[in-house]
Amino acid sequence: MAKKRTLAVLLVLTGIGTLLYWANYFAAGDLRVLPERWYIAFENSFPVADGWMALTAIFAGLGLWRGTPSGARAGLLAGSALIFLAAMDITFNVENGLYRLALSSTPMQFEVVVNIWTLGLGIAAPASSWTAAHRRAFF
Repeated sequence: MAKKRTLAVLLVLTGIGTLLYWANYFAAGDLRVLPERWYIAFENSFPVADGWMALTAIFAGLGLWRGTPSGARAGLLAGSALIFLAAMDITFNVENGLYRLALSSTPMQFEVVVNIWTLGLGIAAPASSWTAAHRRAFF
């Protein structure tokens, strides 16, 4: 039970944190790694997908906290969204040599933390939710 509650809190915090990230990105731009157009164009393609992930993460977290069947199902959705987003972001950073900027760039250091968090939680959410979701009928 404690593991599910911990996962629930992490998912809700991830959803809220994602919304705060985008608020900062568009309002202040403090978290932008580079000012170049190609980087901004890539980042600007994420808000809708991140919004979906944040929504599923919040629903999963609330459902897991309450122990509802929908929480486990939403955990599967959130986990798959997190893994997909992590894979896209990590691939982009590797392909464009951006990880080397982590030595001197605070926004890139934050990006590394986000990549690790997203991938780790993306693996943990469905792994933890699978048994609970599988035990119940999906519809």
